[in-house]
Amino acid sequence: MSHQPLLNATRRAADLEALRDGAPLDVLVVGGGVTGAGAALDAASRGLRVALVERRDLAWGTSRWSSKLVHGGLRYLAQGAFGIAMESARERDVLLTRTAPHLVRPITQVIPLTPQVGTRAARETRIGFALGDVLRRAAGTSARDLPRSRRVDADEVLRLAPGVRSAGLRGGIVGWDAQLEDDARLVVGLARTAAAHGARVITRCGAVELHGDGARLADELTGETFDVRARTIINATGVWAGELVDGLRLRPSLGTHLVVDLRTLGGLGGTLNVPVPGERHRWVFAIPQRSGLAYVGLTDEPAPGPIPDVPVAPEHDIAFLLKTLSATLQTPLTRADVLGTYAGLRPLVDDPDGSGRTSDLSRRHAVIRGGGGLVSVVGGKLTTYRRMAQDAVDAAIDAGKLTAQAGPCRTRDLPLVGAASRQALAAIPAPRRLVERHGTEAPAVVALAGGDPELLAPVVPGLDVLGVEVLHAVRAEGALDADDVLDRRTRIGLVDADRERARPAVQALIATGRQALVA
Repeated sequence: MSHQPLLNATRRAADLEALRDGAPLDVLVVGGGVTGAGAALDAASRGLRVALVERRDLAWGTSRWSSKLVHGGLRYLAQGAFGIAMESARERDVLLTRTAPHLVRPITQVIPLTPQVGTRAARETRIGFALGDVLRRAAGTSARDLPRSRRVDADEVLRLAPGVRSAGLRGGIVGWDAQLEDDARLVVGLARTAAAHGARVITRCGAVELHGDGARLADELTGETFDVRARTIINATGVWAGELVDGLRLRPSLGTHLVVDLRTLGGLGGTLNVPVPGERHRWVFAIPQRSGLAYVGLTDEPAPGPIPDVPVAPEHDIAFLLKTLSATLQTPLTRADVLGTYAGLRPLVDDPDGSGRTSDLSRRHAVIRGGGGLVSVVGGKLTTYRRMAQDAVDAAIDAGKLTAQAGPCRTRDLPLVGAASRQALAAIPAPRRLVERHGTEAPAVVALAGGDPELLAPVVPGLDVLGVEVLHAVRAEGALDADDVLDRRTRIGLVDADRERARPAVQALIATGRQALVA
């Protein structure tokens, strides 16, 4: 790395000025989600001149609305999509063991064998988990990192998921997968690592038009428009990709999650998976978070029509998730237990005739060449972002005739900012919650307090986000306003009541952070 991994208002201004007046780029990446940030890192680490522009903020769109899992493709095995499943398992291993051990950790999965799970379904599920173990070994992931699956008795199920109804419980199946500390933090880490390799990362800067040799951009803060020349352009705008490039056929699918207090589930020692009645290989799950919350998901429904900036969870999806999960619980969840909701649009590649359910569409990504140096990357999923980015950059290098300038792809073994081995992370002298969010940068985050104990306290009582984390978000993570902090650098905003409680304190801390940047 030849540059500081710092994103802030000062660097944004300098990068924007350089982009406006500078030499042509090798690669312009449009879109600041996980795929765009991954592509910017891939291209910059190959030695290319790169800029990433994002109309709103990093992880504004689909990338912040995931289940916060890095999964090994078990669902795709059930669909017979062995290639996607293997790709998922390999990329899970990359994140878990090499590039982001500070943000990705193992998590257990428990499937209680309740009366709703028949003998055939239990047998198929056990076979599926066994195949998942085969994938894990084929991907090179050690059983020390992800232990093999096993059948357990009812007592073990109730130890992992105490809220499960014990009547008729025949035991369960336990497996292992990987969980993200947070999807938006992964995107920010990718963007900062790209910046450390020389990429210009500019938020609040949208693409008005894309061409084969450049783009017309708009500074969303001033309204000014200007042209940028580039040998190649990667359109990584997700569900909005078709608005910039003609001919892309996408069928967005809406996935809804609920946010509940972990205590309403009786506590969880891992993810709780329950079957959807009348469906094969479809599950609703509850995923515990270290914050004391749990995310309940997931729906997969068509989302035709105009694409909203922030999707809203429909009430019928909320009711479906509550009803399905409650069928397995001793104490059913009610609408009053829902502290918040979120919904994301998956940018699925349409099938040729536009028929079939969105849940049946392939999650495989597609890289599509346009005129000149224009490349679009669509489809896929968060777990395999790195492979999507690699394929998009490979196509861009070919389209822009950049082979002589570009080195090989390095991202399979390139640690993100803050990454270290689990042993090294465990030895860092800083609060565990800071290490879990910031990795090796945790001591530097603590140092921002400058001896002020109030900055090492929660921004408001009852939350686990500290004042120094807001300062760090402004100084190093590209946060420009309170919404950036509340909704993407932290996940305070997933609970509406917490957002409103925390906003004044966050705004005051942002003002302090801005003054420090100027000084």
